[in-house]
Amino acid sequence: MLEKMPHALGEALSSVRAGLEKSLYHSVFADVPATIAVASEAFSDGGAIPARYTDDGGGLSPPLSWSNLPAGTGSVVLVVEDPDAPVPRPLVHLITWNEGAGDAALPEGDFAGSGSEGGRHDLGRNSFQRNAWLPPDPPRGHGPHRYLFEVYALDAALHLPPSPGRGDIIDAMKGHVLAKGLLTGTYERG
Repeated sequence: MLEKMPHALGEALSSVRAGLEKSLYHSVFADVPATIAVASEAFSDGGAIPARYTDDGGGLSPPLSWSNLPAGTGSVVLVVEDPDAPVPRPLVHLITWNEGAGDAALPEGDFAGSGSEGGRHDLGRNSFQRNAWLPPDPPRGHGPHRYLFEVYALDAALHLPPSPGRGDIIDAMKGHVLAKGLLTGTYERG
C-alpha cells in the first residue's frame, strides 16, 4: 500500500513519522529489563534488511533467533513495528504470541501461510488487518525506516481470542512481561 505512494509525496512526508517513543518497546514496556538477545543471520542490528524480506523481494519473514530468556518464562511474544511510518502510531508488521518458553531459532519464511487457526504460530492482526507477516514496504522518497523486532518473555501463556490486534496484545501482556529484547533492521526504497 505505502509502496504505491508517489516519490514526491513520500519526500514531502519525510518528516512525518509515528516515532520510536510510540513503539511498545520504548513506551508501554520501557521499564522492562532488556536482557534478551535477539539476532538474525540475514542482517545485523541496525543493518539493512535484504530486499528478499521486503515487499520489493519475496516478502519472506527473515530468520530470527532469541536467547537468554529469564527463569520463569512461560511464553514469548514477538511484535514487529515500523516507528517511521507516516501514520499516528507505529505500523505493525507482525504479532505472534505463545511462542515456546525457551531459546528459539525461526527459519526464513516461517510466518508465510500461517494463520490464527491451525498454523504453527498464533498470529494477530498486522496494520493491514491480516493475520500474517507484513513485509516492509516504506514509501519511496520517505527515507530509511527502522523495523523493530521486539521479543518479550512472559511469565505465562496468553489466552486471546482469534485475530487480536496491537491493543489486545498490550492489554494481555501487562503485568506479565519479565524481560525484553530488540533487533532493529532498516530498509529504504530508492
